[in-house]
Amino acid sequence: MMHGGIQLVGTVSTVTTRGSGSRDGAAAVRADADRGVDSGTSDAELPTPWMAPDHVVLIVDDDRRVRESLIALLSSYDMHAIGFGSAAEYLAYPVPDVATCLILDIALPDISGLELHSRIAKGRHPHVVFVTGHGDIPSSVRAMKAGAVDFLTKPFEEADLMRAVRSALEQNRDSARRSAELEDLHRRASTLTPREREVLPLVASGLLNKQAASELGISEVTLQIHRGHLMKKMGAGSLADLVRMAGMLGIPVVRLRDVRD
Repeated sequence: MMHGGIQLVGTVSTVTTRGSGSRDGAAAVRADADRGVDSGTSDAELPTPWMAPDHVVLIVDDDRRVRESLIALLSSYDMHAIGFGSAAEYLAYPVPDVATCLILDIALPDISGLELHSRIAKGRHPHVVFVTGHGDIPSSVRAMKAGAVDFLTKPFEEADLMRAVRSALEQNRDSARRSAELEDLHRRASTLTPREREVLPLVASGLLNKQAASELGISEVTLQIHRGHLMKKMGAGSLADLVRMAGMLGIPVVRLRDVRD
């Protein structure tokens, strides 16, 4: 143990554990796969009545002592954690449906942590904090460019790790909220008629009813009817709401000079 920091190379950190619900590796994968539980809490540890945690910290490091040290540290902050000894173990584990942070080592026995990060970035994934004893500038630059929250080199300060983990969990929550909102917007947009889909970008671009109607070759009254329907279907309480929704959906802006006189 280092004064003012945590030494995770060749030693096990001594941490007083207040929380429960954290464990290591392949056993967690097998048990959770059988029970359908993602939280990393064993049956013996379940309080009554049991409530699923609102977060989980996943750790991928081939050094068992490092995993145990990190699990103990996170548990001391009442955080739920699960450790994995390889990328394959991690990939076999279901993606948790709660805020998730992944503490990831660079050097793994099957593929590198950077390669694993690249693979999971293609879908729904936790926000990543790299913790490694094999750090170098090119690796850290690549990790940060790929969206890692932080890149910590062992030994590191406990405060730095906890700050990064909390930031990763918060970013993951925000990302999940944005994804859920976007999914809902796509669902609403799918209910629009073909004509309403034509009206949407014109109205969201700030065109007057007369201008939008002229662009579509319809009367201003008809345009207003379509506008009212699409506002209701999209759940937009104002033009500003509709503009924000159109931006999230990637609907292109129509410029005035593009509209026919």
